[in-house]
Amino acid sequence: MLRARQALTTLFRPLRGRDVALHAAAITFYSGIAVIPVALLAVWLTGLVVGAERVHRLTGRTIGALPDEIGASHALAALIDAGLALTPMFALASLLPATLYGEGLRRAFASLSRPGERLVGWRGRLLWLPLLAAAPALLLSLLLALPTTSRLWLRGGWWSVLGVVLSFLAVWLVLTPVVIWVFRYVAPGRPPWLTTTLIGSFTAANLSGFLHGAVLFTSLPLDLGVPFGGLTEVGAVVAIGLWLYLFHVVLLTGFAATRTAGSLLSDDPASSPSATPR
Repeated sequence: MLRARQALTTLFRPLRGRDVALHAAAITFYSGIAVIPVALLAVWLTGLVVGAERVHRLTGRTIGALPDEIGASHALAALIDAGLALTPMFALASLLPATLYGEGLRRAFASLSRPGERLVGWRGRLLWLPLLAAAPALLLSLLLALPTTSRLWLRGGWWSVLGVVLSFLAVWLVLTPVVIWVFRYVAPGRPPWLTTTLIGSFTAANLSGFLHGAVLFTSLPLDLGVPFGGLTEVGAVVAIGLWLYLFHVVLLTGFAATRTAGSLLSDDPASSPSATPR
């Protein structure tokens, strides 16, 4: 037990003395600007590849299966319609805010591991572009699994449990290459492939479970407007921001573990956990 505690302490040492909450909040700010443009571009590019009709067909059952206590299904349907209706000019306009996510991630990672890096924002934006280019393949992989999982959700009972398990696996498989790319390239430094793949995959599994928890949250009969004078829309936006914030806390934790494990394996004194500034 003591050894396990010491191993965990060593693994997450880059976070010691750091305001992780502040870094996660900073990424959440950038993601709040970028998440809708990223989603719109992903839907638009996927529609160009497979056709708008097929995208509607693959997402229709999922929209129907989503809990609608706070309007999640209507929001997703509107997002898909808007993405498929993008023109090339609007898509180009969405590209600038979409790349802000890469900038936010790079700035947070660099602040934890390489303070004072030059051109940190532009590095993050440029290294985020390959993920946008891969969006059709990633999104289509997820969309192909959604009709089956959604059908199982709607059947109820143990079928719903099976649907959740399959949905978790599908999201995990899609997020794994994304997280690996973020840890290996968007973040500064180049950790070894082995540690990046193992910890990136484990982080993606946690993020997949976390996203399913967010879906469960939307099914709860909560009046999100109560703390905000009855303004439900404000409450919904704050709730989304809170889930994004916690999402990035998990991501930062995975990054710290990847950096520490990579430096231990490479035996690099300059990037070892003990050399991390406090």
